[in-house]
Amino acid sequence: MISKDSTFQGYRRENGRVGIRNHVIILPLDDLSNAACEAVANNIKGTMAIPHPYGRLQFGADLDLHFRTLIGTGSNPNVAAVVVIGIEDSWTRKIVDGIAATGKPVIGFGIEGYGDHETILKASKAAREFLQNASEKQRETCHVSELWVSTKCGESDTTSGCGANPTVGNAFDKLHAIGSTLVFGETTELTGGEDIVAARCINDDVRKQFMFMFDRYQEVINRYKTSDLSDSQPTKGNIAGGLTTIEEKALGNIQKIGKKCTVDGVIDKAETPTHPGLWFMDSSSAAAEMVTLCAASGYVVHFFPTGQGNIIGNPILPVIKLCANPRTVRLMSEHIDVDCSALLQREITLDQAGDKLLKMMISTANGRLTDAEVLGHREFVLTRLYESA
Repeated sequence: MISKDSTFQGYRRENGRVGIRNHVIILPLDDLSNAACEAVANNIKGTMAIPHPYGRLQFGADLDLHFRTLIGTGSNPNVAAVVVIGIEDSWTRKIVDGIAATGKPVIGFGIEGYGDHETILKASKAAREFLQNASEKQRETCHVSELWVSTKCGESDTTSGCGANPTVGNAFDKLHAIGSTLVFGETTELTGGEDIVAARCINDDVRKQFMFMFDRYQEVINRYKTSDLSDSQPTKGNIAGGLTTIEEKALGNIQKIGKKCTVDGVIDKAETPTHPGLWFMDSSSAAAEMVTLCAASGYVVHFFPTGQGNIIGNPILPVIKLCANPRTVRLMSEHIDVDCSALLQREITLDQAGDKLLKMMISTANGRLTDAEVLGHREFVLTRLYESA
């Protein structure tokens, strides 16, 4: 299905990266600027505001992550141009400068000293010009290895580890073999299986980086005197779906990295990989948080295996949901892009299931909208490290 000669039609950006969507986004620096951003998006049809609840009185590593996530979101190859609005100029300028480093069209506006009306007027004029310019951008033939693909699972059950997750693993094996840039994470949901991931690391340096990230999470558990994850890992839904321990969940989760992939690098939250291969990103297991981080890291298409059904989407990162649970496929069909339930019914092989997912990936890359996009799911949830000042 996928070879070194496989291609898709994508948008090549100023820095050489390739996207599969052509969004013009109106990006608030902080929660106070959401209303202005939404007003601009209402004025200029075809643009998209991405509201969020943070950005005031953050500091230290938490503020660094905030900046990194917003800059990464605006820099994502699925974004053609960005209008940034913030309450004040200096932090707004920092986001603008970070995105501008990619060569992407971007402009910023501060509300203080101008007010909403003037800011919305100026930003709307800029957004209109950006949108019209973006509408002239043409897709071009790109090699499939230029697709950056991320994965995270959600609402897992016994069919996840036996069907949907191995399907992602099969697809990842094939993408890894042709030099794609891939990522997985969900640090909490590797508990009990971390030694398996460590053994897959390509060298000692990568292994040490991975264990540092995993141990850092364990320190958080110890710091807050949490003896286990019984209230959230596995979730009540996981337990209802047949998963009884975090170790069971971890072993199913690890199926997403296939049988042949090596772990070639480690990144912190919202950092950008520096070379092709499979990367581990330290991240929350909360669906919207991790998908948001993947988008900020530069990934352009996402595989989301689910057992009991999850409705997650993202404003700029198309989320392809796949499921091996026939009941979920039947009851939540409008959310399932790839039905791989035939795998567990022994009607297709794992290779065929993986190829089915890759076929949907190519269709999505060529412009087909995912179920989450059609249904308007634009979950954008920033990860916080600690409370604000």
